[in-house]
Order: sequence, then structure tokens, then C-alpha cells
Amino acid sequence: MAQVVIVMGSATDRPTAQKAEKILEKFNITYETFVASAHRTPDRVVEIVRNSGADVFIALAGLSAALPGVVAVSYTHLRAHET
Repeated sequence: MAQVVIVMGSATDRPTAQKAEKILEKFNITYETFVASAHRTPDRVVEIVRNSGADVFIALAGLSAALPGVVAVSYTHLRAHET
């Protein structure tokens, strides 16, 4: 089970996800990365979040801020932190 789940809204967010992955690897933190859209594949977002068992979610969405909010508010008991 991964400690961190990275969810990208689309494959175009991959360069940003790679930056996060590099930092997680530096600290030997286990992670999994997925592509799932709050708009196009909302059921997949729910499935990933509910079945992951992760302690932390990193949600990346280039043009829309919907994915982080959907992950944090709708499907977890964890709190959102925006930077």
C-alpha cells in the first residue's frame, strides 16, 4: 500500500507529477500515480481514493482546480491544503 497517491487530471500533468515523485523517492516514501479526471472520469477518482488506503493525496490539475477539491472534500476524511 502506498503512503501517497498522486492523481493527475490528465497525462499533460505528468511533468509536475514527476517532480513530486522525485521528492517522494528522495525520502523513500511509497507512492502510486494515476490519471483520473473529476470531470471526465469521476467514478475512477472515487475508486482510486476510496481503495488506496493512502495517508496523503496529491491532486494535480493543470487548467481546473476541481480535482483537488473533489478528492479532499468528497471522498476522504482528510483536509485539503492548497499552496
